[in-house]
Amino acid sequence: MKKALIIAALTASVCQSAVADPMAVHQTAQALFAQLPDVEARADLNAACGGGANSNPHIGYCASNNTIFVSDDFATRPQASYEMAHVLGHAIQVRHGIADVALRAIRNRRSEEDALRGMVTRQVDCVAGVLMASAGLAPADLNQLFATEPFTDAHWGRQPINSGPRVTVGLAARTQWYDIGYTAHNFAVCSVGEMSSDLIVAALR
Repeated sequence: MKKALIIAALTASVCQSAVADPMAVHQTAQALFAQLPDVEARADLNAACGGGANSNPHIGYCASNNTIFVSDDFATRPQASYEMAHVLGHAIQVRHGIADVALRAIRNRRSEEDALRGMVTRQVDCVAGVLMASAGLAPADLNQLFATEPFTDAHWGRQPINSGPRVTVGLAARTQWYDIGYTAHNFAVCSVGEMSSDLIVAALR
C-alpha cells in the first residue's frame, strides 16, 4: 500500500506538471530487472540515507536499503526522467554484479580509480538511455537540461550517501553514452572498457 501511494503521488505530480515522467522510467526498469529499488519521496533527503553538503539535493540511490529517495518536488522538474534513469543505472549495476566487478578493480588498481569510475559512469548513462527509450519517452537533451555536468555530486552508495563516489567525465561524454543507449535501445551496447554489459543483459527478465 505504501509503495502504491508513493507511486500514485509522484504520478499525479507528473501529470500536473507535464514536464517529466520519471515513474514511467522506474516502472519500465522494474519490469525489465528483478531486485530494483522502490521510490520514496522525502521532504528532507539528508535524513533519508545520510545525505549532506556533497549530496544531490533531488535524488539518491541508497544501496544500504535498496531505495531511491527523491525530493518532494522531484517529479515536477524537466530533468527528472533522465535523473531517475541514471540512478536506476547505478541500481542495476549494484543489484546485478557490475558494481562488485568495478570495486574489485578499483581496490586492486588505485592509481586507475578515476578511469575505472569513469567507465562505470559512462555505462550508467548508456543504461539510462536504453531505459528511457524502453519507457517510450523522447530522448533527453542533456545540453538543454543542464548548464553544467550533472551528477558530479554524491548520489548513490551505501549509507551515508554523502560519502559516496563523486565522478566527473564531462557533459559531452555523458551525452555521448546516453545517446548510444537511447539510439540502440539495447543494453548490449553499454560495454565501456572493462565494464562489460554482459551481466546486465544476463539479468534481464
